[in-house]
Amino acid sequence: MQETEVAVADHRGTVGAPGAGHAIRVLIVDDHELVREGTRQLLERDGGIEVIATAGSAEEALELIDRLIPEVALVDVNLPAMSGLELAARVVASHPTVRVLILSAYDEHAYIAEALEIGVAGYLLKTASAKELTDAVRAVFEGVFVLDRQVSKQLVRRHETTPHTIGILTPRETAVLELLAQGRTNKQIAAELELGIRTVEGYVSNVLSKLGVSSRTEAATHALIHRLITSPDHVIRHP
Repeated sequence: MQETEVAVADHRGTVGAPGAGHAIRVLIVDDHELVREGTRQLLERDGGIEVIATAGSAEEALELIDRLIPEVALVDVNLPAMSGLELAARVVASHPTVRVLILSAYDEHAYIAEALEIGVAGYLLKTASAKELTDAVRAVFEGVFVLDRQVSKQLVRRHETTPHTIGILTPRETAVLELLAQGRTNKQIAAELELGIRTVEGYVSNVLSKLGVSSRTEAATHALIHRLITSPDHVIRHP
C-alpha cells in the first residue's frame, strides 16, 4: 500500500487502550483471500494486534462477530450479496462495542456519507501504508475516530463549494456537533450526554439549521473544517 495521511479525532468510550499482554482482537472482512491474508500478515507484525478470524462475506462475518465478539472489525465496502456498509450498519446496531473500521478502495462521497451516517469508527482507503493501517486499528480500538486525509480533503472541498450561513451554537449544541462529527448515532449521543433521545433529536435539528446544512454528513464536514477532526500529530482530546 502506498503512503497516505490519516485524520483522526478522539471520541473515547468505554473501551480502553490495550494493557500489558492484551492484543487487540481483529476480524478482517474482504471477499479476496489474497487481500485477507496480506492484511492479516501486516497487522500481525504488530505484537499488540491479533487477527482472530477472517471472512469473505458479510454473512460469514455476522456469524463470526456474534460468536467471537472482536474488538475491531476491518470491513471492505465491496462485498458479495450484502455490502460492507450494510454489514457495518448491522454491527453498529447489534454490537456497539465492536469498532467498525471501513477499509475501502472507494473515495466517492456517497460511500463516505453513508459510512458517516451509519456511525462507523473510521474510514480508511486501501492506499494506506502498513503503519497507518495498524495505527488506525489501534486508534479506533482506543475510541479515536479515524478519517483518511484524502477523504477529509474531499469533504472539505465539497463544503467550501456550498454556501452556508453559520449561526451561533450553544455549548450543548457544540457538544452534539462534536459527537456527530465522530459518527455517533442519536442513541449514542443521548447516552453519552445523559439526555433523552427526543432532546437529542431537537439539538441535532437545531445544529443542522444553524449550520445551514441538510444532513449529518455536512455537519461532520463543518466539524472537520473547524478542526474537530485533525491529523494524528494534533489529536484533539474531548474529556
